Amino acid sequence: MPKMKTKSAAKKRFRTTATGKIKRACSGKNHILTKKDRKRKNNLCDGAFVDATQQKTIQTLIYNK
Repeated sequence: MPKMKTKSAAKKRFRTTATGKIKRACSGKNHILTKKDRKRKNNLCDGAFVDATQQKTIQTLIYNK
């Protein structure tokens, strides 16, 4: 059985922190930015963590075990 390859899309979208949590970018920062105020756009820059229910699924996509 060959090794499972890392999914390129997941590799680009998610990062793992030192504690093992998976970080993702917030959506809504690419276009139609004129109607969004500065505070909202700055908060979208921060990113967020993946929910615990999805964490195991994403780990299998990122890590090729």
